[in-house]
Formats: sequence, structure tokens, C-alpha cells
Amino acid sequence: MTRVVVGAYRVASLARAAGHFWVYAQYAHALRRLGCDVWWLEELPAGGGAVTDQDRTATLRDRLRPFGLADRVVLYRWEDDAAEPTYLTVPAVQARRTLEGADLLLNFDYRMRNALLERFRRTALVDIDPGLLQLWWHHGDLRVNRHDVYFSIGENLDGTLPGVAWTHSPPAVSLDLWPYHFDPAARAFTSVTSWSSRAYVTLLDGSTIDTNKRLTYLEFGDLPRRTRQHLELATVLGPGEDADRGLMEARGWTMRSAAEVAGTPGGYRDYIQRSRGELGLAKPAYVLLGNAWLSDRTVCYLATGKPAVVQDTGASSYLPVGRGLLRFSSVDEAVAALAEVDADYAGHCRDARELAETYFSATDVVTRMLSHALGA
Repeated sequence: MTRVVVGAYRVASLARAAGHFWVYAQYAHALRRLGCDVWWLEELPAGGGAVTDQDRTATLRDRLRPFGLADRVVLYRWEDDAAEPTYLTVPAVQARRTLEGADLLLNFDYRMRNALLERFRRTALVDIDPGLLQLWWHHGDLRVNRHDVYFSIGENLDGTLPGVAWTHSPPAVSLDLWPYHFDPAARAFTSVTSWSSRAYVTLLDGSTIDTNKRLTYLEFGDLPRRTRQHLELATVLGPGEDADRGLMEARGWTMRSAAEVAGTPGGYRDYIQRSRGELGLAKPAYVLLGNAWLSDRTVCYLATGKPAVVQDTGASSYLPVGRGLLRFSSVDEAVAALAEVDADYAGHCRDARELAETYFSATDVVTRMLSHALGA
């Protein structure tokens, strides 16, 4: 039996970010479906405020239980001056045996230490921040240690880093966990998103660009006044950002708390299934870099039969658009796309599910990843 360790990034410490959990859980679920011996590996940073390590661990185990992974979790903490990590959920001997006996590490943690990577026979890095990761790595903002294989959900990345060959692998969705759910009475086009990252990335020419999605939503802020469709956004507003809520609501948006309406894996799925479709905007950097980024969230909408109207982030070499998935670059184009979906809603819902089945099935995606990573 092929043993695969999924290297997740800060899921236990971000318990209210349920969409973040689903990113990694879809891959783990697919690996289990393919008959692999799957383990979950994650570094647990120190400091959780009032939330203890025990609480964070218990929450993660509860969420992984339906996937058969509640007792297959290796959480660790690594002090800066320590030669070895401290394992928090299994004895050290068992942890080392599990990792060293694995056929592959499917790693989403860009910061994983080389001393841990060296325990594995094969390692594959999975990039879910296309363009941004390559820039962070190039400028030394992230220290990314070498892996055997490199996957990315983005396209057109060859040559961005000397000596690194990127293999495109689309975002994955477990189709049986996201069944088709047609509801012609569904009211709102929604999205679940972060609001303000307050972060910049340096481009290769030395200029900088904001990765703050808040700017994009403000740019498209008048969209509700231009369409018959109800637009709703579930997000997390931080301290001092209540004015943004008022500003968006005054322009016609319904603003919801992501933690309240989509703060658990089940709640996140229910929120998407109750939606009429997705109206998705991207970080300015994704639009500029043009790597055909598509959100892991969007493929969940598609799988459940919800048409996705999303901001254009560059032409894809494989993915058709226009039915079920529509792209826009301006308010006028977004208005037209929403009207097009409304004119044939049932047809776009069927086409959305077909796109998910054809291009984003987690078992198909993971099968190809395993073939490439273990056959290389």
C-alpha cells in the first residue's frame, strides 16, 4: 500500500477558516479513495491565545474523523535551536517511522525544514499561490527547500525559478463530498473570502503590487447597482474595518461574517450549496501575473452545480469558459456574465458540474500527481 503524507499548513491554528481546511482535506480524501495509507502532517505554532494545543488538536481530529484520519495526525512543534521537532500527537519513534516509511510527501507547507524533508523518500511541493510563491522564493521572502517534484495550480510558470520545473495540477474537489444541488430559488451570488491582507509582493523588475483583495472589491463595489442579481460576501473584517462594511452595504452588497456562516467544514459547504452561484474576485497580483489562477473555492461551487462568475486571471490552456464558468475583467463584463447565467440558469448549473467532473475531480487530479511524483 502506498503511504502518502499530506503536509498541511496551519489548519489546526486557523480553525474558523473552514475553506482552508477543505483545500488539504480534498487531497487526503482522494488519496484514501485510491487506497493509499494517508497521514496528516502539520506544524503547530506556539501561542494560541485562549485556545490551547489540546483544543486545536481536538478540533482538527474531529474534522478529520469523517475522512478516516482522526488517529493519523502528526502535529509537531520545532523550536528554533532544536535539532529535532517535538511531536505532539504521536510518540517520536512512531512519528519517525511513519515519515521515513512514506512513499511520498505531498507538501503544501512551503516553509517545511530541510531536516524534516530529508526523512522522506520522495517529496512533492504543491503551489497554491501561483506567481506569488515564485516571487517570494526568488526574492528570499520565503526559504523554500528543495523537493523532488513541483506542482502548481497555476499555468505558465516555466522559467520563473532556475532549476525548478513546474507541473500544472488543477485545484481538486471531491465530487462525492460536493454533490450536485440544484435550487432555482437560490437568491444570492456569494463568495467566501479574506478581506485585507496588508501585504505587498515585489515583482521581478523591483516594483511592488498589493495582494490586498479589499482593493479589488472596492474597485467593483458598484456592481450590485448594475445587476438584478443579489450579491453577498462572507468575509472576516478586522479591527478598524467596520467602515468598509458600511461602505459595501451602502453600495448594495450583503456582508456576512465568514466565521458565522461558513466557519466549519459543514457550514462552509452548506453556505456554498445554498448560493445561486459564485461572484469571485481575485487579488490584484493574480490579475497582473496572469497565471490563470482559479480558486479552490470556485471548484467547490462548480462541483455542487453553482455557476461561477469570476475575475479573469489569464487565459488557461485547458479550461473552457463561457458555460458554467464565466470570466470578466470589468464591471460591464461582470454585469453581462451575471445576466447570461440568469438567462439559462439550469443549463449553466449543469455545465458547472460537468466542468468539475471533467477537470477538477480530486481522484483524477491525485492519480496524475502520484503517477508523476512516484514515476519520475
